Amino acid sequence: MAQQDHTEIWFYHLERAPLESVLPELLEKTLAKGWRAQVRVGTQERLEALNTHLWTYRPDSFLPHGALQDGYVSDQPISLTLEEENVNQANALFLVDGAVPGDVTNFDRCITIFDGKDDMAVQGARDFWTHAKAKGNPVTYWQQSDRGKWEKKA
Repeated sequence: MAQQDHTEIWFYHLERAPLESVLPELLEKTLAKGWRAQVRVGTQERLEALNTHLWTYRPDSFLPHGALQDGYVSDQPISLTLEEENVNQANALFLVDGAVPGDVTNFDRCITIFDGKDDMAVQGARDFWTHAKAKGNPVTYWQQSDRGKWEKKA
């Protein structure tokens, strides 16, 4: 994990696919890059659901991960958490379900995934975009096309 002045901030606007199908795909790409990931969630219930889902999302594969209650989370390539501490020295921070960004400077990239059907989530993403740009972070906005491919829009 490289510490830098301006963490890249990427925004993924969910409109056609749920978090449960998008997050594993993005985590796979992160691991393929040789990076570690932290998934910060908004609630304990979501953490537990994702903890189960990442083991079973595909019959022929799983994503190696852990949460604090599982133990050895610092050794895991993907950590699930409610906290801001970067316990597994992740390169990429994933924010889901309204998780608070906090200090993102300990990450190379911060990926905010928000539900386009949730007005509070959209407003939270807009506020984070404004804040990140004002701090000089490079920001990128991704939206799904009608065919389900992610397209860079801004």
